[in-house]
Amino acid sequence: MSNKKKRLTAVVVGLGMAGTLAACGSSDGGQGSGDSKTVTLVSHDSWAVSKDVLAAFEKQSGYKVDVLKDGDAGQAVNKAILTKDNPQGDVFFGVDNTLLSRALDNGLFQSYEPKGSDTIKAEYRVDRDKHRVTPVDTGDICVNYDKKYFADHELEPPKSFDDLVKPQYKNLLVTENASASSPGLGFLLGTAAKYGGTGWEGYWKKLKANGVKVVDGWEQAYNEEFSGSAGGKKAKGDRPLVVSYASSPPAEVVFADPKPSTAPTGVAEGTCFRQVEYAGLLGNARNTKGGKALLDFLVSKRFQEDMPLNMFVYPVTEGAQVPPEFVTYGPQAKDPETMDPAKIADHRDQWVKSWTSLVLK
Repeated sequence: MSNKKKRLTAVVVGLGMAGTLAACGSSDGGQGSGDSKTVTLVSHDSWAVSKDVLAAFEKQSGYKVDVLKDGDAGQAVNKAILTKDNPQGDVFFGVDNTLLSRALDNGLFQSYEPKGSDTIKAEYRVDRDKHRVTPVDTGDICVNYDKKYFADHELEPPKSFDDLVKPQYKNLLVTENASASSPGLGFLLGTAAKYGGTGWEGYWKKLKANGVKVVDGWEQAYNEEFSGSAGGKKAKGDRPLVVSYASSPPAEVVFADPKPSTAPTGVAEGTCFRQVEYAGLLGNARNTKGGKALLDFLVSKRFQEDMPLNMFVYPVTEGAQVPPEFVTYGPQAKDPETMDPAKIADHRDQWVKSWTSLVLK
């Protein structure tokens, strides 16, 4: 979910790879054993934590944490499913509400309710009867805009989904492939939540007619095509609207040198879809004790407050504070579009298939 570090590219994981991927799973009986002092976290490429925070956990728990980064969110989930009988680690972090049903339906996780789970805000809790996954962070997928472009053209930036199909925004928006990219899928689901299970297709016909550009993933969209990001400026991107995150503006400030007094990008709050990210104890984890300790750590106050400036996401626990950069430059959307994970499960694959036929062909 992190926006500066995401590497969201096309996900092509054929079932024919299952044997190869399974062979890549941990086969070290010592490292994987229940009394091992190493616990392995499998994640997408965006995982990040401060060294001192992780060191404190390792000292307190007695476990050394190995991290296996396994591509973008969709790719990592698919690999975890294909290797579930001989998993690559003990805990998986990074399955979000758009892909959650795929992981649960394939029996990826075993039940565990971490210590401290009672502090997780009620709106983020799912699977309450089985406790197979634990909410860890949340963020909003939203259209970002290049402030300078709109000021130079004396044009008001869009505020809503409806605005994006207006003539003044023709050929300005770039988004990600909904079949391959987490933010691309989130944007599609946001339009489905806004316009309904059939109305979203009519909306996308208008968006296509208005010149929306579709690229494989977030990295290309944000750091190459978008004129407002630091990377996009270097790449001479010419699209002043991009599907990204509400936390992208504070990232532009935090990583800038020198730091600007105001964020160079803004968020169209009427285009946001709320994403929630989960972690779980893998079904065939070899070090279940270590995995449980790691999950306890992920919902601890220290980790929750460390996340924002490392992965550019929001904490999900009560009382966890966010840094001032988030308050100033990247507040959460007040009224984002949302969708029940069960509804996503029922319609996601068909919607993506229809979207692909409608937008890419």
